[in-house]
Amino acid sequence: MRRISGLVVVGLFLAAVAPARATDGYFANGYGTNYKAMAGAGVALYLGTQAPATNPAAMAFLGPRYDVGLEVFNPNRQFSVTGAPSGFPGTFGLAPGTVESGSKYFPIPSLGANWRVGENGAFGISAYGNGGMNTDYAASVFGAGPAGVDLSQMFLAPTYAHKLGPRHALGVTAILAYQRFEARGLQGFSPFSRDPSRLTDKDHANSYGGGVRVGYLGELTDWLSVGASYQSRIAMTRFDEYAGLFADEGGFDIPQNFTGGIAVKPADRLTVALDVQWINYESVKSVGNDFLPNLALAPLGHTGGAGFGWHDMTIYKAGLQYEANRDWTLRTGYSYGRQPIRDDEVLINILAPGVMEHHVTAGLTRAIKKGQAINFAIIRAIPTSVTGPNNLEAPGHQSIELKMDQWEYEISYSFGF
Repeated sequence: MRRISGLVVVGLFLAAVAPARATDGYFANGYGTNYKAMAGAGVALYLGTQAPATNPAAMAFLGPRYDVGLEVFNPNRQFSVTGAPSGFPGTFGLAPGTVESGSKYFPIPSLGANWRVGENGAFGISAYGNGGMNTDYAASVFGAGPAGVDLSQMFLAPTYAHKLGPRHALGVTAILAYQRFEARGLQGFSPFSRDPSRLTDKDHANSYGGGVRVGYLGELTDWLSVGASYQSRIAMTRFDEYAGLFADEGGFDIPQNFTGGIAVKPADRLTVALDVQWINYESVKSVGNDFLPNLALAPLGHTGGAGFGWHDMTIYKAGLQYEANRDWTLRTGYSYGRQPIRDDEVLINILAPGVMEHHVTAGLTRAIKKGQAINFAIIRAIPTSVTGPNNLEAPGHQSIELKMDQWEYEISYSFGF
């Protein structure tokens, strides 16, 4: 137990300083290798110790288990500007051309553990992350040198789950959250800020907070399971160093979200999982406030100040799991969620082009010996783009295209089950 606790602490540190993936906005498409292989579907299944990120009740069915994993995340981000600046007074023209973001490969570790508590209970602990407002442009995007932002969010999730009889369980996770943020090259927005000294280039700022996730999982029959979970809004301390950028004087809470779904077994070895997830981005002012007209009505950093203009997301996920034999389990999946950025909000979202919509996934588990297995997942986020006007330029003079695609590769080792 002491050795595992030490591994968890080390893994949490490593994950906290590593940029996290951005797929459904800046939430991950799935958490844990086996869930990722099914495009994040599985709120009605118990596939690994990252389950509390989807449904804490799953831990009651999982039994004793440890998972240690490593992901290589490869996001490819770029923007293109078409049309020359007008040069009119009061406009905010950008240099024409295509600019790619650097920093394309990120290693991301993961760890999780679960133990039995009495006859019907389970206690587990897992770590997982979000992120995705991560761009690194070498060009002088806004006329003030290289620009970009870096957002990482890390969650430590102690979980208790309890069976209500042999087929039903409830679970609760206390979410301890840490996030850090940095912005560079945004001096061009100084005239719009309530506090230009806390707008940009303040190195990494830290924020802490907490929330809760509750969940239910029930095996209604031998062939049908249902699951649902709700995560509260996670209240975070403000990014004081960026109180002149984010609405609400540096506020950046983590939005509430809900997931519900079913798992059906049409044959003994085949499982079909169908999930729906809703993420309430609009409730967080720094993310959901419109860029315009807010920029003209209230300064950056004000409660009513400009945000990134993100809409809520609803993501539909489908996954298949096939137990080929006692040693091999195969998985695949697909998910779709309309990306949160409107075409009239592309200017500010050069910094955060979270435009992913379609994910295609595959993976497998290979049993090594009793109580040990190797898991693998590959996730492809199909190239997606959004094009709209530079809404701080004279109408018709410039358009901006945001484009992104991603690859994720994850391998994990499961043992002790």
